[in-house]
Amino acid sequence: MPEGDGHGPDQPDNRPKPGGPNLKIPSRGIVSWMVFLGLALMLVVLLTSGVNQPEKIDISTFWMYVQNDQIEKVQLREDGITGTRIRNDSDTERSNLEFELQYPAPAMDSEFIRELRSTLDPKVPIKFERRSQLLLTVLSLLPWLLLVAFFWFFVFRQLRNAGGGGGMLGNFGRSKHRVTTKEHTNVTFADVAGITEAKEEVTEIIEFLKNPKKFQRLGGRIPRGVLLVGQPGCGKTLLAKAIAGEADVPFFSISGSDFVEMFVGVGASRVRDLFKQAKENSPCIIFLDEIDAVGRRRGASFAGGGHDEREQTLNAILVEMDGFETDDQVIVIAATNRVDVLDPALIRPGRFDRQVYVSLPDVKGRYEILKVHARKVKLGPNVDMRRLARGTPTFSGADLAAIINESALLATMEEKEFVEQDDLEEARDKVRWGRAKRSREIDEKEQSATAYHEAGHAVVQSLEEHADPVHKISIIPRGPFGGATFSLPEKDRTNLTRNYILATMRVLCAGRLAEERFCGDINTGASADIRQATELARRMVTEWGMNEKLGFIAYDGDDASKQTMIDLPSAKEYSEDTARIIDEEVHRLIDQAYHDARRIVEGNADNVKVVAEALIKYETITGEDIKALLAGETLDRPGVADLLDDEAKTDKDVGQARPVTAPDPTPEFGDGPLPQPG
Repeated sequence: MPEGDGHGPDQPDNRPKPGGPNLKIPSRGIVSWMVFLGLALMLVVLLTSGVNQPEKIDISTFWMYVQNDQIEKVQLREDGITGTRIRNDSDTERSNLEFELQYPAPAMDSEFIRELRSTLDPKVPIKFERRSQLLLTVLSLLPWLLLVAFFWFFVFRQLRNAGGGGGMLGNFGRSKHRVTTKEHTNVTFADVAGITEAKEEVTEIIEFLKNPKKFQRLGGRIPRGVLLVGQPGCGKTLLAKAIAGEADVPFFSISGSDFVEMFVGVGASRVRDLFKQAKENSPCIIFLDEIDAVGRRRGASFAGGGHDEREQTLNAILVEMDGFETDDQVIVIAATNRVDVLDPALIRPGRFDRQVYVSLPDVKGRYEILKVHARKVKLGPNVDMRRLARGTPTFSGADLAAIINESALLATMEEKEFVEQDDLEEARDKVRWGRAKRSREIDEKEQSATAYHEAGHAVVQSLEEHADPVHKISIIPRGPFGGATFSLPEKDRTNLTRNYILATMRVLCAGRLAEERFCGDINTGASADIRQATELARRMVTEWGMNEKLGFIAYDGDDASKQTMIDLPSAKEYSEDTARIIDEEVHRLIDQAYHDARRIVEGNADNVKVVAEALIKYETITGEDIKALLAGETLDRPGVADLLDDEAKTDKDVGQARPVTAPDPTPEFGDGPLPQPG
């Protein structure tokens, strides 16, 4: 939509017209509520009109009022006498002056009327009223008729139309899908990178919708449904938007949660309404995002049995996708990151025939994704996207997009003309580990313990042949961590070798050992290392078969058993003796890694001390700095304290009090000059 007044070609223009006021017409919903309130008020008035009933009197009391000249008005009716009397001393402010006398019509003969005229004051009028019995009956029943009409119009009629009609409740059964065409989206396959195979598979579907006879020539049948499977942020929804941008057919998109409501049966009604409209506009594509919201495995649970709302919605989807009509050109594309919890009937051939795996991008894919997102960002001449792609293993497409955006924000806040390499690296660390807390005041002992902890990690990792190279070490708090040792993998690892896992466990143990060796005490900073080492050891034993004592057997159970809500003791797939052996082997692996790491730390204590002292001085050092320190060289550059002293001295000379900040003392890569403060 172009910038300006905010009115697109398909939006009504509600701006004031020249030469006249901007008249707003009340919406239909407001008019309905006004009618509703008016009828309710009328109903209340009619039902409460009988509160002030006339005073019931007998014939003797009536003649007493006549003889005392207390009558103001008299009406003679076929069933009695009504009128109004004058207030007397015994009456109160709330006394009712109207009276009613039930008197039979034959008793009011001509003699009665003559006597009444002679006794009554001549100024008091006597009126004769004839009322229809039918009218009396209708007036007495009118409040109840209005009550029935109210419930019929505003309740029963709306519930009857809930399957697709309008009104206050009528939209429950209507599908909440959004129709997207090629003209309404700006995303094409040129905006999708890093998932080449997935793009090729969905390209076949688009080609079939454009030219179905090409595939039918050899008797082939296009899949009825395609399931996009992948981790969050890998580009499943983006790929669906690109399909809408490339296809020349209507694109119906809806989320799985839009089917679920508090009323049972509404989700199934929306499914039928969605497929009905899709068949009327075939050939077309239906995109169901987050289908696991309604497509979970059926079965008895705490949520209910066969009458559960989600289960009825799933049944409707199953019927619509594989009903009796098999010649309609409606293709269903769904996306989920939990294919393990989907119902088997949903992912069988004939419904979702094909599963397209949208995996995490490799180094080449990450490079292509970074280039796509960097097209709208001004990059500096020192930016190396290939090195950034190499330093972002296990990052998804959404993470890479966040890196580009965060780097642009960082460069903007620092008043730069373009995004530099250090902005990209800082954005990467911020996306994965959190923002650096440079203003946090840290106790000297705590800082020393953190420095030796990270130095232990870095030295052991540098000496381990099968571990990843060290990229950077920092004791600046970032996110929940007091410090971090960053690795730069030389390649993407699709499989983890036994040597790599054991080397990683030794690196994890080295931080605690360095603290104990040089600080004489330990702290809780190694909790994340302990958890990660324990998980690696347990998976080696129970999942990966990397244990000679237990052998080539999996003991972790299948994914379906992990999703059960009740973990019964009888559900274990191994005995108590096997569980004891698993615990013993996990303990043995961690003890062995701890012993090996202690030997390396004790044998390289001088190197650990040198690296820790450099960390205390500079706060952040690179992998090249560590290589130089291990080779016996020194880092000849001013430390953070020197930079702060120089800046404080400059402020004192100028006579200005400026806030002092400690910038990152080293660039992210290489041995380039330090960024000067200010």
